[in-house]
Amino acid sequence: MSDSVKPRARGADKRRRLMGAAARVLHEQGVERTTIADIARAADVPVGNVYYYFKTKDELVQAALAEHSEHLARLTGELDRLPDPLDRLRALVEAWVSQRETAAQYGCPTGTLAVELDKRTEGGMDLEAGRVIRLLLDWVERQFRELSLPAPDDLALTLVASYQGMSLLANALRDPEIMTREGARLLHWLDTLPTGPAHPPS
Repeated sequence: MSDSVKPRARGADKRRRLMGAAARVLHEQGVERTTIADIARAADVPVGNVYYYFKTKDELVQAALAEHSEHLARLTGELDRLPDPLDRLRALVEAWVSQRETAAQYGCPTGTLAVELDKRTEGGMDLEAGRVIRLLLDWVERQFRELSLPAPDDLALTLVASYQGMSLLANALRDPEIMTREGARLLHWLDTLPTGPAHPPS
């Protein structure tokens, strides 16, 4: 590797570490409580170096949203390898439940960030957070559409809203078992859809 390539590789690594740290720290602490120094420390990057990549905390918030979007793309990309759309949806629910301890402690990464950003009066980043959630909704809707179920958009809304709701309750009550119980209910609901009426879980 040439000397000119090494600094670029190191720079890309620092930027990636900062993005990952921003997503993690903002999820754990929230936007208002998080400082650039907090993110720098979590990424093991000197504070002064952060400004080379991100000029403001808002840029780091945008980086965190991009990280959430990339994480979702990786997850759905893995799920798309499954041949059956119903199996993909089941695996999605199981992935949510596997994060129950984190959800109970901090809530849904994108959902909590979207709620916090919505309370700001400027910046428009609440819309960016909404776009990440929209990506999830669109992917889920495609699975229901492949199953030839009626009203796939409504079914997608039901599934994603259930996830947001169980994450919120698990966090509010600090009870990860809410994710386990509600996840089992969603899996049962999914199993009834191909052969039964497409009703929301009750």
